[in-house]
Amino acid sequence: MKTLHNPVLLSEVVAGLQPKPGESYLDLTAGYAGHAQAILAVTRNYKSAVLVDRDEYAVKFLEAKYSQSEGPEILHRDFYHSALQLIECGRTFDLILADFGVSSPQLDLGERGFSFSNTGPLDMRMDKRQELTASEIVNKWSEKRLVEIFEEYGEMSPGFSRKVAREIVHKRPFYTTTELADTIWSATLRRGRVHPATRAFQALRITVNDELGLIERTLPLLPRLLNKGGRVGIITFHSLEDRLVKEYMREASSLGMESELKLITKSPITAEKEELVINPRARSAKLRIAERV
Repeated sequence: MKTLHNPVLLSEVVAGLQPKPGESYLDLTAGYAGHAQAILAVTRNYKSAVLVDRDEYAVKFLEAKYSQSEGPEILHRDFYHSALQLIECGRTFDLILADFGVSSPQLDLGERGFSFSNTGPLDMRMDKRQELTASEIVNKWSEKRLVEIFEEYGEMSPGFSRKVAREIVHKRPFYTTTELADTIWSATLRRGRVHPATRAFQALRITVNDELGLIERTLPLLPRLLNKGGRVGIITFHSLEDRLVKEYMREASSLGMESELKLITKSPITAEKEELVINPRARSAKLRIAERV
């Protein structure tokens, strides 16, 4: 089957999680099974594995790849509600992985509306079943709310956030990603190597999908899903995600006898030069690993 997505830090994930034959595996963001395939090739324990994704495209791929009678269980839900469901069922695992990045197919398919590089509708939903879209935010939210999300989730300066929000409100409605990106471009006086719409699109995507909220609510659930001695690996792609993961792991591992986790990586693992040549999107990826105590 054709590879649709190059998993980042693949060798580092396998080396860090140290899968062994027979171990159980939970992938909270399975996507197109890049990491899952490598780990399951070692554990060979497909029936005890659970692959989670809220993207219907990814779920259809996973269902086609793995036979439901012989393969892993596949959950079409976000990772937070999947974690709650698994806890309610009393499930625990030896290995857990969460890759919080956007997959290549999401970025490359213009119809998904994630990227301004490909013209598409202002959508950005990872789960097409939800109602909130980027179009709703861009065309109906107040200028004040736009400024707030650009500052908080796009980490844009207050001045630039206000300028972009004002320009959007003045020129809306917008129907496509490129229309919005062009407006942000025209509002920018100083332009560097990175397109000025990059952070605004990040802020919109995070807001549409409640990405940080789901991460924040999921992190405290991880120890309840891990067997003693089990390992969890988390991949982040920007400072907002990584800050949440870093602070949670540090707190959960610094409570003395009450600690639930032990840090395996004191500093995050990043991609080697060889991987960056093949997969430039790995340049911002950070992997943190902890063990259940």
